[in-house]
Amino acid sequence: MHPDSSDQDTRATPVPSAPQIEARIIRVAIPRPLRRLFDYELPVGMRAPEPGARVRVPFASRELVGVALELIQASDHDEPKAVLEVLDDEPALEPEMLELARWLARYYHYPLGEVCLALLPNAARRGASLTITTTPAWRLLAGADAAALGRAPRQRAALEALRDAGGELAASDLRQAGFQRDLLLALAERGFAEEFDQPPHAATLQRAASDVRLNAEQRAALERILATTDRFAAHLLYGITGSGKTEVYLQALSAVLAAGRQVLVLVPEIALTPQTLARFRARFGHAVALHSQLADGERLQTWLRCRAGLDRILIGTRSAILTPFADLGLIVIDEEHDPSFKQAEGLRYSARDLALVRARELGIPVVLGSATPALESLHNARTGRYAVSRLTERPGGASSPALRIVDIRGQRLEHGLSETLRAEVGRHLDAGGQALVFINRRGYAPVLFCTSCRWQAGCAHCDARQTLHQRPTELRCHHCGARARVPRACPNCNSTALVAVGTGTQRTEEALAEQFPDVPLLRIDRDTTRSAARLEAQLATIAKGEPALLVGTQMLAKGHHFPAVTLVAIVDADSGFLAADYRAPERAAALILQVAGRAGRAERPGEVLIQSLHPDNPVLDALVTGGYDAFAATELANREQGGLPPFAPIALLRADATDPRAAQALLRQLVAPLGAELTADDRLTVWGPAPAPLSRVSGRHRFQTLLRARERRHLHRALTALVAAAPPSRHGKLSWSLDVDPYDTY
Repeated sequence: MHPDSSDQDTRATPVPSAPQIEARIIRVAIPRPLRRLFDYELPVGMRAPEPGARVRVPFASRELVGVALELIQASDHDEPKAVLEVLDDEPALEPEMLELARWLARYYHYPLGEVCLALLPNAARRGASLTITTTPAWRLLAGADAAALGRAPRQRAALEALRDAGGELAASDLRQAGFQRDLLLALAERGFAEEFDQPPHAATLQRAASDVRLNAEQRAALERILATTDRFAAHLLYGITGSGKTEVYLQALSAVLAAGRQVLVLVPEIALTPQTLARFRARFGHAVALHSQLADGERLQTWLRCRAGLDRILIGTRSAILTPFADLGLIVIDEEHDPSFKQAEGLRYSARDLALVRARELGIPVVLGSATPALESLHNARTGRYAVSRLTERPGGASSPALRIVDIRGQRLEHGLSETLRAEVGRHLDAGGQALVFINRRGYAPVLFCTSCRWQAGCAHCDARQTLHQRPTELRCHHCGARARVPRACPNCNSTALVAVGTGTQRTEEALAEQFPDVPLLRIDRDTTRSAARLEAQLATIAKGEPALLVGTQMLAKGHHFPAVTLVAIVDADSGFLAADYRAPERAAALILQVAGRAGRAERPGEVLIQSLHPDNPVLDALVTGGYDAFAATELANREQGGLPPFAPIALLRADATDPRAAQALLRQLVAPLGAELTADDRLTVWGPAPAPLSRVSGRHRFQTLLRARERRHLHRALTALVAAAPPSRHGKLSWSLDVDPYDTY
């Protein structure tokens, strides 16, 4: 069931318990794209697994880790294979998580075996032990004398750090404080300290006192949230950038933690995790992270500690919503509108929607925060499904930046920058401010073009152009990752008249460095920030507040606090509004306002310049003159007239193959079982098959079919019939996927 609908049953199938009578057949969910369960026999003497426990079983010519779901008396198969090993004494997936797995499988029409394993960390999927490990630690010994270390100041400092911590500290905490192992071993040789294995224990939270005074709007929002800590409620915290949404989160968390419960905070990007983690640790003394860049062992231990209730604050990206908790009391989704919360492959779940499902099942509140809420969220607020709290003021009296469109029709642009924009950048730098120049395109130029024959550098594997990059100089496809050398002459006509057309972050950086050679310039995009440490170093430079230029992509738009930025310049605002996807205007508007919100966050006023070749675009005009509310009203009216979400549910079938005819035929085969009765009275509309907007990627041709229903129950009835008759999602040279509530139709 979609978390915002009321026309379909959300109750999960009860997880069966092991029967009292002796049963030696178990039904197992296997991580394969097959929509069935598999029966295995328990050898004599092997203990029966609990529902949700992992088992190792033979499958075809391999051994796989699966999840036991139930014990049965007899199998439909004459000679089921034998279980090789029961891996868990207790369930790896406890009843709540098994119910969640069944819900996911039903709603997204995805094989239950693959769903069950998706809920486990990678190490657990491979059969790793689900044991919380001990922690290497150091403790003081009786008789430790700091005075005896007068000539060893570092040893004395380590000893005092141990004493200040109550006599014990984890080795990792000592290492982070600058006390290396050889120094601690020196203390051990003196008989002042010893190393030991610290057993698992609950993280200690410090008293979460805050000297931040909330304004009236923040207090009202906090009171609404805290009034629902004993029941399910969805709260939309709709606040302009810089309005103090995070402080509301922090104070809400403080109340929930004081009651002994756990909290989950979802952020859209890994890049936001370190700064969010630092802020929460500064307030509470403890928080842990969960995201894809962690080592498998570390992810497993965090997962286990949250399940055991030992870690109380979890901050993570999309997949963190799949984490089990001992006593979850609150879920916060920051930047809830962000597309990163939608999984783009495999089990295509929405972390935002799943958070609402989990909160409803647990009877706890969920807070969705954004300066530019998703149109679905605004619609739910207007229809009463969500409570909404508005934050319209910036703390300290800082004003929202003024937005201005720069009409670049007929202007001479230098590397994509108009004279007006360059002059304003210079003016703000001269006044001691920082300027952020935003262009959501990596590389040097999106097109390498021959002026003689009009050849363009295209990808050999995709229906897309290759982007010209510098440092290193190469052509790169941003869809499949293919790289090629930059030709010295046109491969079509042998002309040397090759030019770079268009602008990316590298070209913008080069142009600004040439015009402002004495100003520090930082470029922040995926090519320059491949590690969290590199991004943190760049953000620290910006935080100094000295005049500087920032050039970057949407990585700069989300969640960062740049108090010295007084100008935001958006180089290309038109591309998002002109894209074919129906969500493109929403994404473009959100991105513009999110990046615009980086300006004027301190005492100095901010200004935002938006370059456009279409300054009379009514959608852009509504955004600039009336703000996000005006834009959303216009766009929701367009969606309702077009019968698009949130007014009608949709699903997208995609197929790809090396032969385009095979992909088209597969889509026709998939929709054939729907029958005329499902399309009667316009209950269901089927569009396609048609080529995807990007019709070939990595040598495979892509086609898609869109299904739209008047009601969600009609859509799910059709999808149930479709997947029941469908072949495996990967078979031979063909593959297909189903995306329920797709975020894009690319």
